[in-house]
Amino acid sequence: MAILKKILNQTRKPQGFLGKVMVKGMNGGAPAMLANFGLSLLGGDDFGRIVDLGCGGGRNAGELLRRYPAARVTGVDYSAVSVATAKKHNRKFGDRCEIRQGDVSRLDPTAGEYDLATAFETVYFWPGLETCFANVYGILRQGGLFLVTNESDGLDETGKKYEKIIDGMKVYTTDEICAALEKAGFEIVKTIHHEKKPWIAVLAKKPIAERGR
Repeated sequence: MAILKKILNQTRKPQGFLGKVMVKGMNGGAPAMLANFGLSLLGGDDFGRIVDLGCGGGRNAGELLRRYPAARVTGVDYSAVSVATAKKHNRKFGDRCEIRQGDVSRLDPTAGEYDLATAFETVYFWPGLETCFANVYGILRQGGLFLVTNESDGLDETGKKYEKIIDGMKVYTTDEICAALEKAGFEIVKTIHHEKKPWIAVLAKKPIAERGR
C-alpha cells in the first residue's frame, strides 16, 4: 500500500522519476478520452486566448491549439516536471503556446485576459475551491468561459477510494462544483454526466454585465 500511495500521489504534483512516468501517462489513453468528453461541451465556439490550468503533460493544451488554430494557449502547472514535459510536447506550436509554472491559488484576479479557461482532472487538488474559482473568474474577460472536467462525479467508489489514498485530494459532485462556481460569480451554461462512466463536465460563463462587481 505504501508503494501504491507513493505512485498515486504523483497525480497531485509530479516530481522526480515517478513524476515523469506519471506525466507521460497523462498525455494518452483514458485521460485524453476524458478531456475530449469535456471539450465536446464547447461546440463550435472560437477563442483567441486560452489558459489550461493544471496542464500536466501538455496534451490538452496541444489539443486546444489544434482545435482552435487562431488561438494562443497558455498552460499553467505548479509541477516543474509537468512544465518541462508540456513544453516539449508543444514545441511544434512555437509562440502560439506558452507553458509556465504557477499556482491557481495565486492567479492575478484582475487580469481579465482569457476567452476560455480549462481545468481537466485538477480541481481535486485546488486549495479552497471557491477562492480558486474566484481567481479564474478574474483572469477571464467578460463573457469568457470556464470548463471543468473530472473523472469522478464525487459519488463513485473509485473516486472515493483515491480520495482516501492521495494526499490533499477532494472529489466533488456536479452540484458542489456548480455551487462554488456560482458563488464566485459564474453563470452555469451546461453540465454533462457520461452515460456509462462517472465522468462529469461543467461549463460556466463570466457574465458580460458583471453583477455588483
